[in-house]
Amino acid sequence: MALNNKQRRFVEEYLVDLNATQAAIRAGYSPKTAGQIGDENLKKPQIAAAVQEAQAERSKRTEITQDMVLRELAKIGFSDIRKLVRWGKTELRVAGAEEDGATEVHHGLALVSVDDIDDDTAAAIAEISEGREGLKVKLHDKKGALVDIGRHLGMFKDRIEHSGPNGGPIPIAEMTDEQLAAIAAGGRA
Repeated sequence: MALNNKQRRFVEEYLVDLNATQAAIRAGYSPKTAGQIGDENLKKPQIAAAVQEAQAERSKRTEITQDMVLRELAKIGFSDIRKLVRWGKTELRVAGAEEDGATEVHHGLALVSVDDIDDDTAAAIAEISEGREGLKVKLHDKKGALVDIGRHLGMFKDRIEHSGPNGGPIPIAEMTDEQLAAIAAGGRA
């Protein structure tokens, strides 16, 4: 069965941000029911297939693959701050002192030379700025990258628990086959 115009538009809009509710609204569905319709649309085999096909076409067109994205996330997730800064004691010669003259010991942090930063470490840097207190180095969210990698690898499964009225058990003995199917599909009875 071919998709109708609204369903085709939903597929196009879903690719924008992978948000089914917003895609449904932008495709022309009512904002009141967009959440439900977006969820239902993604469960329809012909729409799910159209989304997969559109994602594959976009990946081919942009030459961006899942492997590339995972590699970039890995650069962030496995980054090491020790490759960017050095800390500890530094001996500095006092200005105006002779070659073998007085030195001062300073404790603190210093950025490594840009020539010493490898490409993977550089990819993990979100920001370098200079303020009143000196240089500030901010890395991308390491934990977020690791969670994204873990989800992609199937390490974290979202678990949905269903309960009956007031949090009690679901009275399945009293339900019709249609109600049970709705619960199994993630809906309410």
